[in-house]
Amino acid sequence: MPLFYLCTMDWINSLGLFIGSFISNTLASLSGGGAGLLQFPLLIFFGLPFSVALATHKVASVALGLGAAFTHIKQRSFSYPIAIYLVVVGSVGVVIGANIVLLIPEQFAEKLLGLMILAIGLYSRFKKELGQTESPQHRDRWGFIIGGLGLITIGIINGSLTAGSGLLVTMFLVRWFGFNYKQAVALTLLCVGLFWNGIGGVAIVQAGAPVYWPWLPILLIGSFVGGGLGAYLTTRYSNQMIKICFEILTFAVGVKLLV
Repeated sequence: MPLFYLCTMDWINSLGLFIGSFISNTLASLSGGGAGLLQFPLLIFFGLPFSVALATHKVASVALGLGAAFTHIKQRSFSYPIAIYLVVVGSVGVVIGANIVLLIPEQFAEKLLGLMILAIGLYSRFKKELGQTESPQHRDRWGFIIGGLGLITIGIINGSLTAGSGLLVTMFLVRWFGFNYKQAVALTLLCVGLFWNGIGGVAIVQAGAPVYWPWLPILLIGSFVGGGLGAYLTTRYSNQMIKICFEILTFAVGVKLLV
């Protein structure tokens, strides 16, 4: 679709874009990732090229982090030192990923990520007690060093691909550091949704991928409102319910990336 048609997008399409952004970011905020499951394909459906849709989605996703961070900061749902650690180590990977995004075979990378996400969803399903209570582990010097390497790797995925990295971070925080699902989701939304996506958005634009600015206001509003609603729901739901939402979204994202 030519870009001059996009500039005259009617209100029905605008409403569809807002609803898609709102739903995808509400689900992502509730389960700890996966906003790109609906929002990114929607941008392509409306006519944006892959690189433009990716850059636009990355920038818009920052509002998801803002909306969720507002609620989680108010509820004191996370540890500030851990959050700073996640932002610093993950940002290294995000910048690397954003600069190699155009070098990665898109279909191969997305199918590999899809298999990985399906695997963690199945793992969570069969581990009934996983993430139900906090069980601190690997929170010493070597644990943070090894964990940092893992988070840098996930940061590279975040910077170079469209969806799913937040789900990987959520599971990593639960499995490696022993957080429960509520704590892991809060940390993921603040660090990945706000900082990783913000840094990744800037990096990918500098790498040469343009943002389609006329759509950003709609996407930012949908992301912010959806992020805030999802974060509010996490403070009301149990760890078991959040675990189920996480598993449903991992299956959906994994299948979407594979198919």
